[in-house]
Amino acid sequence: MKQKTKIGIIICDRYRRCAGGKCFRAMKNREGAFSIYGNSEVELVGYTSCDGCPGGNIEYAGEEMVKNGVEIIHLATGLVVGYPPCPSIEIFKAFLEKRYGVKVVVGTHPIPKKYLDMHTSLGTWEDPVWKPLLEPTMADEVTRANYD
Repeated sequence: MKQKTKIGIIICDRYRRCAGGKCFRAMKNREGAFSIYGNSEVELVGYTSCDGCPGGNIEYAGEEMVKNGVEIIHLATGLVVGYPPCPSIEIFKAFLEKRYGVKVVVGTHPIPKKYLDMHTSLGTWEDPVWKPLLEPTMADEVTRANYD
């Protein structure tokens, strides 16, 4: 039997009503940050929001996810593409990795074209710190357009 990779997703609280459609589609199709899994099996065992700035649910959610076997936590693409992007994303990543010993991936679904266009126009992601944070969710132009 193939081993499943157990993952959790933490979304930005401003999208707390999000049903996860883009994330789940990308997970199924192995697009965006989910491309790292290739053909291996993935099991979603946790999905929640950060609980709003400054991320009051990060500590609890990480602990709960790890108790449920999570090996990798994804910080949803919404944390990157929102206006403004999450100011605590690097802290969340570092904290979760250090405290719980899990891998943290920034991103879920590919960045939709409309968000890439707007953030490029605004200059939001010009600081070099964004390059590694955006990389897992950058996709080709056609894929980005499919996530608009």
